[in-house]
Amino acid sequence: MPLQVRSVPADAPEVDALLDAYLDEREATFPSAQGSYSRKRTPAVEFTAPDGVFVVAYEVDDDGSRPVGCGGLRRIPAHPGDADERDDAWFEVKHVYVSPAGRGRGVGTAVMDALERAARDLGATSVVLDTNDSLVAAGAMYRSRGYRRVAAFNDNPNATAWYRLPVR
Repeated sequence: MPLQVRSVPADAPEVDALLDAYLDEREATFPSAQGSYSRKRTPAVEFTAPDGVFVVAYEVDDDGSRPVGCGGLRRIPAHPGDADERDDAWFEVKHVYVSPAGRGRGVGTAVMDALERAARDLGATSVVLDTNDSLVAAGAMYRSRGYRRVAAFNDNPNATAWYRLPVR
């Protein structure tokens, strides 16, 4: 089925449904050795231009379209301890999720393509993200796109890995 990725308001009903499924899945599969999953959504306003965007991937057929994945992008301060990056414009990828029905079909790649394109359009010099090493496929996808592991740039209690991709 054809796939369309569209920018949408981060408080749209399909975003709420996708993010609820994402948070439910992460909570259910979070490694118990790491403690409890901290359920937290980034406020929708942080995904608003010129400081961000939120995208949803839709499968499209003759019967309409169905949301199968999503992701957001928001501007954050460059790492304060890195003097060489004081003039950098960092945008952080958040809440990348592909529903079980969309997995293995390029939905995650399409969402990341859209977010990285948006980051460049918004003037980013770097795209950053955090993830958990238990999300093996996600980490592999990020590394295959050129993201490199970096020191922690936030205090996300769910994260065990931080990545950065220079885009300018």
